[in-house]
Amino acid sequence: MRLLITSPYETYRKSSVQTSTPAQLVIMLYDGAIRFVRTAIDGLTKNDFEKTNLNFGKAQTIMSELMSTLDHSYEVSKNLFSLYEYTNHLLIEANIRKSPEKAEEAIGYLTELRETWLQASKIAVGQGQADSAHG
Repeated sequence: MRLLITSPYETYRKSSVQTSTPAQLVIMLYDGAIRFVRTAIDGLTKNDFEKTNLNFGKAQTIMSELMSTLDHSYEVSKNLFSLYEYTNHLLIEANIRKSPEKAEEAIGYLTELRETWLQASKIAVGQGQADSAHG
């Protein structure tokens, strides 16, 4: 029998995912995508195309996840889907053309989206606290 030992970081990471709100999970996905794109750009600057391809692929997987989990009953979802689709297109182009400019453009969109979600989650938490204080 093989004993599996998990690192304290892995235990923390799993716990933080399991106890996060949906908005926090979306922010984590943005954080991951931004980190992977930055790592891919680092691969580009070092002509390490395996690193570049792997990390652009990871970022694209996150974009696919974001697209597939949108709730299309909200009007804003259509706009988000288009933006995710375009960002994913930029990642593909950046990888194929080895273009850090396209990757930086994708990071710009991801960073703006992350900030928007962060602000929205703070507002939602504030409203929840106000509701519970008055409820």
